[in-house]
Amino acid sequence: MSYTSAKQRPSFTFDANLQMKDAGLVAASAQAQVAGADKIVNVGSGRYNGKLVIDATAIEVDSSNELYSIEVQGSTSATFASGIVVLAERQLGHSSTTGSSASDVAGRYTLDFSNVDVDGARLPYLRVYTRVAGTIATGINYAAWITKR
Repeated sequence: MSYTSAKQRPSFTFDANLQMKDAGLVAASAQAQVAGADKIVNVGSGRYNGKLVIDATAIEVDSSNELYSIEVQGSTSATFASGIVVLAERQLGHSSTTGSSASDVAGRYTLDFSNVDVDGARLPYLRVYTRVAGTIATGINYAAWITKR
């Protein structure tokens, strides 16, 4: 007998060194932080194919215009002072802003990315950035980490 009503939740290997954001509310555009500090990871000069795992515990959509764009950004600068490239983006929020047929809800989302930009340049430094738009009261609460694809 098989049990078919169980939800399938993909699981991934977690490495604390690749945690890009710890759980916490985001109500304004900002770089992701871990333990109160901006998180930047050096993945080296080679090609890195990764997956950002996003565990959202709350996504505010009460005003019908909220949009949360979670970006994996790369740079050749260890401080992200210049040369910032958006490598991949996942939009969450109200259906009127995301183009989906339904508003997003709490759950696990994933985002594939590579540290190679469109010109073929490798960007060794990675960070997660959240852009917030709309009428925000509470925002989005999530944690995120990188795993190999």
